[in-house]
Order: sequence, then structure tokens, then C-alpha cells
Amino acid sequence: MTRAQFEERLFGTLRWATLAFLAVITIAPFYYMVLLSLKPIDSLLFDPGSLWVSSRELTFDTYRSVLKPTSEGGQGFLRMLLNSAGVALATVALTLTAAVPGAYAVSRLKFFGNRQISAMFLAIYLFPTTLLAVPLFVMFAKAGLSGSLVGLAVVYIAQTVPVSIYMMKNYFVTIPYSVEEAAALDGCTRLQALRKVILPLALPSLMATGLYIFMIAWNEFLFALLFLAADPDAWTVSLGLQQLAGGIEVSKTVLMAGSVVLTVPVVLLFFAAERLLTEGLTSGADKT
Repeated sequence: MTRAQFEERLFGTLRWATLAFLAVITIAPFYYMVLLSLKPIDSLLFDPGSLWVSSRELTFDTYRSVLKPTSEGGQGFLRMLLNSAGVALATVALTLTAAVPGAYAVSRLKFFGNRQISAMFLAIYLFPTTLLAVPLFVMFAKAGLSGSLVGLAVVYIAQTVPVSIYMMKNYFVTIPYSVEEAAALDGCTRLQALRKVILPLALPSLMATGLYIFMIAWNEFLFALLFLAADPDAWTVSLGLQQLAGGIEVSKTVLMAGSVVLTVPVVLLFFAAERLLTEGLTSGADKT
């Protein structure tokens, strides 16, 4: 065996071993969380270290308890899921509407302070959100948007627009100027070129940015607590999960069911977006 063959086999083995290790430490906590959510509480107390649940013990009562409305004795997570989905989707739509023109301007237009403004967007994103919480709450309370899901979505834009502009700007820079110039020769204005040429080519970046924005809005807790704490009907799922974690009378199996309900939509969205990202990249290459 030559040295090259030995190194190829060694690094090939190490690669698969590393991937297996990362998969285990990533999947194992989620698997145990799902396992606990399907166990009755007495079985969990009797054998908390068990990594399997028998068909006799398997129960979905925890999920029924989590999703049922509070008026029926449940935790009301179904309503919270709808609230979180509405806020997250509105945040994605509003952020991309504001960030796409901003990213295009920073990447394509030449003006004084172009590079400084681009760096400033990243600096704003790195600014601690806890320092923005009180001023934003006071401003929105005076505007009458405190306790509103619409106000919460608008607040999230302050966190998501800077990083969205920074992410998309880096992708817009990679699109050749010649593509836009060819569109101009065909009679397209700058806005038409952006809509018909640049955005289809930038679809992978739009999908990745939209997914990132969705996850921020879906999992955010601090601003949701400040703006929605006084109105339980407007709570998001992150607030509901915190309520379960702090409730003494709530069993840990119900808490794990709430955690699964919070996690699964984002996981499913990621797998769906992964396929769409690949398709968007391919179609962009065809248009080029």
C-alpha cells in the first residue's frame, strides 16, 4: 500500500467517524425528547434512563394536552403555533421587502460611504438586543402597538433587516454586471432588471435568508415576553413553552411534548427549504 492510498483510507475512515459522531450528538437529544413525550409519567419516574418505549406504554395524551385549548383543560399550544407562524411569516415578508432593495443598492450602486454603510449593517446586528428592548417597548407602547402581534413583527424587523441586507449583499455581488447590462440593452429599467433577472438568480440567497429570518422570529423570546405577556391569547409558542417549564404542576412529559411541537415545524421547513435551495440554484444557473 502506498502512502497516498494509506492517507486516503485513513482520512476517509476519519471523515465517516466524525460524521457519525456529529450525527449522534445532534440526533440523540432530540430522540430522547421525543421518547419522553411519548411516555406516561409513571413509566418515566420508574425508569428515566430507558431509551425505548414499548407499544403498551406508548401514549399521545401529552400532545393532546399540549394542543387542546386552555378552556378545555389543555395548554393551548395550537393557538400559540398559529400566532408564531403568523408573526414569523409576516417578519419574513416585511424583512425581505425592505432588505432586497437595500442589499441591491449597497452591492450595485456607487455612492460615498458605500463600504462603511455595509459594515454598519453588520455592526447593528451585533448590537446587544437587550439594550434595544426598553426603548423599543416605550416607543411601541406610545404608538399603541404594545401587546399586538403586528407590533411584534415590526419589532423583529429591527433585528432581521441589517443581517438580511448583509447576507444578500454578499450574494448580489457575485452576480455579473453583464447580466444586468444585457437586460438594459433589451429595454429593461433598473427595477425591471432587479425583478426579472437579479431576483431569479438570487433565489438561493432569498431562500436561505428567509429561512434564517423565520427561525429568528419563531424562537425569539425576549421581545415576545415584553410585548405579549399581558395578553395570553396573543402568546407565541416560545412563551407557552416557558410557561410549561416554570409550572410545578406540569409534568416533564408534557413539557417534552411542547418542546417537540416547537421544534418540528422548523425542522420540516428546513428540509423543505433545502430542496428548494437546490432547485433555485439550478434554475439560476440555467438563466445565466
